[in-house]
Amino acid sequence: MSLSQVVRVKVPASTANLGPGFDTLGMALPLYSWLELRPSDRTVFHLHGDQMEGLPQDKSNLIYKVSQMVFQEAGVSVPDLEISMYSDIPLTRGLGSSASAIVGALAAANTLIGSPLPDAKLFHMATALEKHPDNVGASLFGGIVAAAWDGTHADYVRIAPPAHLETLVVIPDFQLSTTKAREALPAQVKLEDAVYNISRSSLLTAALSAGRLDLLREAMKDRIHQPYRAPLVPGMSKILEEAQEQGALGVALSGAGPTMIAFVDNRDARIEQLRVYLVETMEAEGITVSCLQLSPVAEGVQVLGDKSDRTFMEMIRGEITA
Repeated sequence: MSLSQVVRVKVPASTANLGPGFDTLGMALPLYSWLELRPSDRTVFHLHGDQMEGLPQDKSNLIYKVSQMVFQEAGVSVPDLEISMYSDIPLTRGLGSSASAIVGALAAANTLIGSPLPDAKLFHMATALEKHPDNVGASLFGGIVAAAWDGTHADYVRIAPPAHLETLVVIPDFQLSTTKAREALPAQVKLEDAVYNISRSSLLTAALSAGRLDLLREAMKDRIHQPYRAPLVPGMSKILEEAQEQGALGVALSGAGPTMIAFVDNRDARIEQLRVYLVETMEAEGITVSCLQLSPVAEGVQVLGDKSDRTFMEMIRGEITA
């Protein structure tokens, strides 16, 4: 085993479901978390930024536990780590913050010990931890990911984002746990609703593969999760019904929410009109939001080849201002 002295990785955020692709479709977005691992004689944490507040700083921390899973799988022992982390991915907003942490820990720990585990193994481990492959697939591989998971095995296909596809991401100033969002879902769905979603999920995957942005209006519609989650996000039902008339190609709840994501064509002059509509609709419900225009990112988790003597936070500042 070749044990590195330090490994740094950068992991993109993700949006999942994309409307009808419940637990199967994901897309990487350019919000990031950064992670540094060093072997140490004791386990210590350096958690930077507002998104890290309240996270455990002992061996119950998710990064530490996932790293140890990698070491165990590879048959090596690295009992203590010095862990540094910074993230600009909002927590519990439906942008894959937990998935990015899992993927970052898997990739960093694997690299630390010489990368004995292939990406396919990391994907299986990440999916088993998250219980669905959409967010972790997008953060690991980048681009758009269509994936399936049967409880023991995961398969995926990566799709390059269409050239003119961008997003407006509306992030409300409140958190919504995935557990609460899942509790809102029915135990059973009608056959016609299942067929409705299967057809649109299939159409959406094909449309994104072919760059057919004109099909997204119909392809991003959903009947099996968004109608049940809409009461948890004031303004969501109105946006789902009206955003296309304001310039959206399609609109969806991002993951379990409360963030919403509108797909747009970057050649459309109505993007600013749509942004104003989205913000004002949420503010009319008494909800403060931020609205970011983000392009899908083609690259997933990156191992950073920084060989300089910069500290972790000096590296972060350089990444953010680059």
